[in-house]
Amino acid sequence: MDAMKMIRQTGALLLTAFALAFTSLPAAAVDIEKVVSPGGVEAWLVRDAKNPIISLQYAFQGGTELDPQDKLGLAIMAASTMDEGAGDLDSQAFQGKLDDNSITLTFSAGRDGFAGQVTTLRETKDTAFDLLRLALTRPRFDNEAVERIRNQLLTSLRRSQADPNYWAQLAFGETLFPGHAYGRPQRGTAQTLAAVTRDDLVAFARTRLAREGLKVAVSGDITAAELAPLLDSLFGALPAKANLTKVADIQLAAPGKTILVPRPIPQTVMILAHGGLDRSDPDWYAATILNYVLGGGGFSSRLMDEVREKRGLTYGIGSSLQSYDHANLISVSGSTVNDKAAEAISVTKQIWGDVAKNGITEAELRDAQTYLTGSFPLQFTNNGAIAGLLLQVQRDDLGIEYLNKRNDLLNAVTISDVKRVAARLLDPAKLTTILVGQPTGITPDGTLYKP
Repeated sequence: MDAMKMIRQTGALLLTAFALAFTSLPAAAVDIEKVVSPGGVEAWLVRDAKNPIISLQYAFQGGTELDPQDKLGLAIMAASTMDEGAGDLDSQAFQGKLDDNSITLTFSAGRDGFAGQVTTLRETKDTAFDLLRLALTRPRFDNEAVERIRNQLLTSLRRSQADPNYWAQLAFGETLFPGHAYGRPQRGTAQTLAAVTRDDLVAFARTRLAREGLKVAVSGDITAAELAPLLDSLFGALPAKANLTKVADIQLAAPGKTILVPRPIPQTVMILAHGGLDRSDPDWYAATILNYVLGGGGFSSRLMDEVREKRGLTYGIGSSLQSYDHANLISVSGSTVNDKAAEAISVTKQIWGDVAKNGITEAELRDAQTYLTGSFPLQFTNNGAIAGLLLQVQRDDLGIEYLNKRNDLLNAVTISDVKRVAARLLDPAKLTTILVGQPTGITPDGTLYKP
């Protein structure tokens, strides 16, 4: 990592600490203003005049799943280079301005979107927003910066190959999403990263970033009247529509299969997964409580209690619900010593089946509702966190009143709702299992990535 970037990130941490110290938790209701610029760019705003910090976050449609097959990693490479100089400012001058004004400006590429954020003090907002405008509309992609970032990404990729979790994720994608964009390595390979050219990066910025589908969220010391014209300044020069390739929806493949990635390591990394449900599904809130009880609640979850506490088979195991634009799943991840892998997987599937058949208890329901609703205000501890929540709510199309309704929706879930969803969602026979290591007592259905 460059020294300038390290300094800038240190400044970002100081800004975050400042925000944590001076931003109070939200009141009973979150006051969200819908701001529409003269040019039609929309943003959601939570105004907070108690501290002089502004966080603006945004997301464009289309992420790493749109990378060409021969240039995987393009979106991540673009995200890593768009702050390496813009307009008349080369990388050193651009990042020097960020550092001198304690501004955080970053880009990121996810599976389904390309996002960014800027965090600034109110007194430096004009400089911050001007730098963001330049990065979005006039990124330089100087050859020196491109090659430096390419080498950093390649180095990171090589280091990852020593991590069994890296191979678990690769096998997970290839097994569950064969032939689909989700099955490809998001970070690319050494060959595909080497194939990305400066022209590819320029074309990415010109054709993939557009106003259609753009989501913007802002929290901090700025009024709606101040924000509206800034939205046109930031995003108004972008094209109306992006050039996006259509990606098909996919159902998870290989139900019930066990795939091994053999590695000479003392522990086995394991991922178990099968189909989940869409974020818009009315059963999402019952599934959220189900997941908390099953494995999302840390030491209070069934999996941690049975697999770790009672049997000592793992240091940690947990479950999660994941809803993407084109696929949904529920998964379990953890690790265990090689000679205990078969038992750990067997116990996990037993718990999966027991909850599917019998649901959860009233006490578990109450505990999950208490935790999930009571911990929710902790997500509002700073302007960056608030803006991030606003952005995710927009991306999930949950409506501007969601944050004020969310706890009521969770509290409305009944024990019969959870049992119904457990029977619908959990099927141990359909759990696809990915193992990395040299587990004993397991005969895999297939092998990937032999050393």
